[in-house]
Amino acid sequence: MDPVCHEKPYQPKHWDFSEPEEFRDSNEERRRLYHDADVVVVGAGIMGCAIAVAMGNQGRSVLLLERSLKEPERIVGELLQPGGVRALEKLGLRDCLEEIDAIRVKGYEVIYYGTGVEIPYPEDQQSSEQGQRPEGRSFHHGRFIMRLRQAAKRTPNVTIVETTVTDLVKNGYTGEVLGVQSTTKGEKDYYFGALTIIADGYASKFRKEYIKHQPVSRSKFWGLELIDADLPRPEHGHVLLGEGAPILLYQIGTHETRALIDIPDNLPSASVQNGGVKGHLRNTVLPSLPKSVQSSFAAALDRGALRSMPNSWLPPSTNKTPGMIILGDAMNMRHPLTGGGMTVAFNDVVLLSGLLSPAQVPSLSDSALVLRQMSKFHWQRKSLTSVINILAQALYSLFAANDSQLKALQRGCFCYFQMGGQCVDGPVGLLAGIIRRPIVLFYHFFAVALYSIWIIVREAQAWKLPEVLFGSVAIFWKACVVIFPFIFSEMRS
Repeated sequence: MDPVCHEKPYQPKHWDFSEPEEFRDSNEERRRLYHDADVVVVGAGIMGCAIAVAMGNQGRSVLLLERSLKEPERIVGELLQPGGVRALEKLGLRDCLEEIDAIRVKGYEVIYYGTGVEIPYPEDQQSSEQGQRPEGRSFHHGRFIMRLRQAAKRTPNVTIVETTVTDLVKNGYTGEVLGVQSTTKGEKDYYFGALTIIADGYASKFRKEYIKHQPVSRSKFWGLELIDADLPRPEHGHVLLGEGAPILLYQIGTHETRALIDIPDNLPSASVQNGGVKGHLRNTVLPSLPKSVQSSFAAALDRGALRSMPNSWLPPSTNKTPGMIILGDAMNMRHPLTGGGMTVAFNDVVLLSGLLSPAQVPSLSDSALVLRQMSKFHWQRKSLTSVINILAQALYSLFAANDSQLKALQRGCFCYFQMGGQCVDGPVGLLAGIIRRPIVLFYHFFAVALYSIWIIVREAQAWKLPEVLFGSVAIFWKACVVIFPFIFSEMRS
């Protein structure tokens, strides 16, 4: 497959984050010499870079702090849905997808026990380009992060500092956050701002103190990088369903394809007695893959470059601490099965930068006004984020089916996709961040549940009808058990 964002093969770059000797303005002098700004952002990842750029472009003075400015290596955060690409454009960061060997993503191929169905992204009725289907992008996470950091460095009013934040600085009387304490080259340091934004990711060191909910993880994604894999449907993400948990395959470069294998905790086939994770991948996963992928998967397994990430669920919370905001994965996570994390992050930045713009909040020192705007942020983001959060968790429950009711729902979901039309456009439009109506998610989820029941009833022999009707009730009840806890979690503040 050809890369889509440049003509020449990807060339590794030397990224220079050193500051020029001359100050661009008095605010930069204030940031670099006195460590004082309007906003202190902790974490130069997806969320941190984007919010720094957005607020810097609004004229806010921003300090962006990151413990290591080396290119990160992660096995998630590699697929940006069309709704995320659109948000990136709104932030003026669309060019960050260029020169990183990014790959077009036109939709998904779901393979159920060897049978595939294409699920293309639907036409976006709100787009000015009518009749054209939107596209996502997939790429190496680290390359994309470095492009975002370079964009932040170029942005007026933003200064990037390599330092490890260790604690928050608070007013001893009011509890208001005034800034952060950090360690820079072994020396204690301090950075102050009217507003401190914590965007330090899934392993946030500040979450536990300020958010009542904590992440719940029951499985991990184990990742391999395949070389020159022959995917069944190029320019599509692949979801493989079978006896075990789901497997994802998607191209991240001209020659590289990411394989993500979900392994639930305490899985017997991944036990030490059975050869551990590698034993599970070789003995259980490898034979279940499409034939065209097996050789590249086996070669990657032989190279042994396995990495893992926990698949976490963390419902969103309203920020209530004066002087501080927690954002991104530090505040809200969902299973990465649907690739919605970055789409949520960039859309959060678009919304938040509007709510905290100088026209709405003239001074970020007005903590009471900032907290009122954060309450609005919590509820206004629901039209998109609740859809992506609930869909990710509910879909994972079906795709990792481990009982007869969930298996029936899994089969019904695949057969629902096979009908095409709105049975595909609606679900994938939700997943892509294009459709932002939770009621559409509710409709399609229970349409799948009812269709699953219809399949069971249709195939049953007449004398088994009473048993089948009882089983149908159990399937519908299981569907309710799957989705309603996540709906209720989104309704809390």
